[in-house]
Amino acid sequence: MDSLRNSLRRLNPLSETATEQSQGTQTQGSLAGRLRDSDFVESMPFWLPPTLLVLLFVYGAIAWNIAISFTGWSGLGQPEYTDLSLEMYRQLPADQNFRASLWNTILLLITFTGSSLVVGLGLALLVDRKIRFENTFRTIYLLPMALSFVVTAIFWSWMYASNGVINTTLNVFGLDLLTHNWIGNPQFKLAAVIVALIWQFSGYCMIVYLAGLRAIPDEHYEAARIDGASTLKLYWRVIIPQLRSSTIGAVVVLMVFALKAFDFIYVMFGTNPGRSVDILAVTMYREAFSSSQWAYGAAIAVVLFALALTIIGPYAYTQYKRGAL
Repeated sequence: MDSLRNSLRRLNPLSETATEQSQGTQTQGSLAGRLRDSDFVESMPFWLPPTLLVLLFVYGAIAWNIAISFTGWSGLGQPEYTDLSLEMYRQLPADQNFRASLWNTILLLITFTGSSLVVGLGLALLVDRKIRFENTFRTIYLLPMALSFVVTAIFWSWMYASNGVINTTLNVFGLDLLTHNWIGNPQFKLAAVIVALIWQFSGYCMIVYLAGLRAIPDEHYEAARIDGASTLKLYWRVIIPQLRSSTIGAVVVLMVFALKAFDFIYVMFGTNPGRSVDILAVTMYREAFSSSQWAYGAAIAVVLFALALTIIGPYAYTQYKRGAL
């Protein structure tokens, strides 16, 4: 039978070729059908348009900003990409305004983040003690975060005014020596901004820590009490170390918001707030839009972008290694 089959194949090679082509066509057709019926293709109308928009208006804009920072573009005409250089970046270290704004940005990041975490943790520990009206207190503490930076800046500008709530309250209690021009004196400008931001975001830290506290098993509390741990040691050695993941997540969010504090300072002080409270975002805006130094403003924006990546990058990588991304 095998010899007869081989003889027929030698006599009619075209039929064998046609059979192979037919099988190949069926395979291609089934592959195309599987692709057409797959969830990936069926979901394309939902994820492809926003993905293209993000690539164009977010990552495309970032790439264009980086390209502009290597030119000398002033905002008029078209930028020249034929003669790229690092001149804008060489000017940054010698610029006193840039150095002051960089220092203020770092100081704002550290002070605002650390203080918000401490206040938020304290509020979470208080609320976690099963107090009455717990839901009411949680709502009151979290409500400021629902406000925009613009609303918060206007609200605290009224508070910091010479005849505002703070100075009026101090006068009522006979503490006239403590009254100050809080947003007019360069010594208090940055501190005034930090206090207002702590007020706005400490409620968020409270919610994050409260969720972490509620996730700790009761057995850990009971074991610590059986071992004779005092309340202070209970929190310091048992509870707070288990809030590490909550702390890291809150730190990333708070630092990102601190880098985005442009509108808060812009509403409170304008585009030229002075070196005592100037931050990178305000300096970038002033150089680009007020001084028409778009290339220099783009270089400052790249530094600000690098700071954001320094904050978000390690956290995103850690979450990816843990399989959370």
